[in-house]
Amino acid sequence: MGKLTRILSTAALSAAIASVSLTAAADGTTNWRMATPWSGGPWLERDAQSFATHVRELSNGSINIEVFPGGTLGSALKVTDSVKSGVAQVSHNYINYDYGKDQTTALLAGHSSGLTPEEFMLWMYKGGGAELYEQYRLDKFGVVAFPCSILGTEIFLHSNKPVRTLEDFKGLRLRTSGAWAEIASRLGASTVVLAGSEIYSALERGVIDAAEWGSPEMNRPTGFQDVAKYVVLPGIHQSGGVLECQINKKVWDGLNPKQQTVLRDAAKLSVFDSWLSSSYADLKAYAELKNGKNEIVRLDPSFIKAVYEETAKWEDEYAGKNEWFKRVLDSQRTFKKDMQSWPEYRLQIGVSEL
Repeated sequence: MGKLTRILSTAALSAAIASVSLTAAADGTTNWRMATPWSGGPWLERDAQSFATHVRELSNGSINIEVFPGGTLGSALKVTDSVKSGVAQVSHNYINYDYGKDQTTALLAGHSSGLTPEEFMLWMYKGGGAELYEQYRLDKFGVVAFPCSILGTEIFLHSNKPVRTLEDFKGLRLRTSGAWAEIASRLGASTVVLAGSEIYSALERGVIDAAEWGSPEMNRPTGFQDVAKYVVLPGIHQSGGVLECQINKKVWDGLNPKQQTVLRDAAKLSVFDSWLSSSYADLKAYAELKNGKNEIVRLDPSFIKAVYEETAKWEDEYAGKNEWFKRVLDSQRTFKKDMQSWPEYRLQIGVSEL
């Protein structure tokens, strides 16, 4: 394609986008395109759609969001760029996909020895986390963003080798990503970053020994349990986390305060909906794993302690050179101290004292 052709194609795309916006304004309805990294499954078909539905209902139909699967509005792993450029007005996204640009994203996405799903919700809405999230995204990336879905505790590994101790973990050929890739390497694993679509065949062919991906609900459709004998628990590498919704800054600034409140409220409702749906779906998915052909393996407490200690070192290192990282880390550590009395008066879910 020649330079002139590319320029004309870009101009045509820009004109088409502008035309859609003008037409939408003329009939009284604002139509937005939502970019996502998801090709399908609950995060696209349930969580992203849930936000779109809540926005439509809370805005009395004045804001309509069309959800697009990953790759249709730009790169699936560069959704932030699609929103910032205006190709999409809104997104449903995983902030950790921007980890390479700033490691603070790991704290907000969820990381090893981080917050549980319930702690994330408390920290976000009562501990100042949501405000920090929004300020950080705007300051560092130029988009408006807030929590939009809760991530459940993940399965530590689908593995063809049993892993219980730190010695078992050393030398393990492990598929992972983000902060855990760094921390796991420091603990002795041989880490490789693969797209989700490549994990099944890599496990099946023995290219990797083990992989982490998501919670029981998210992993069940992948079939990892069919090509890896062991299911290793608990998911200390990702005890919980959040997905986000992003809004283009120019679009956000064009909204009135009531509309901005609608978007924040829709996101908060979507967080609660996702927690209910994913938590309940995880129960059935885990039961199928437990009652299936796989062997359930639990990590030795000494290994869990080693992960926590190495994670703390990793946190302190980045906090020493990244102001935003330190700001978010300090907030989360203060919150976790406040939560220390929780087990003293709260019963553990699923455990009977009778």
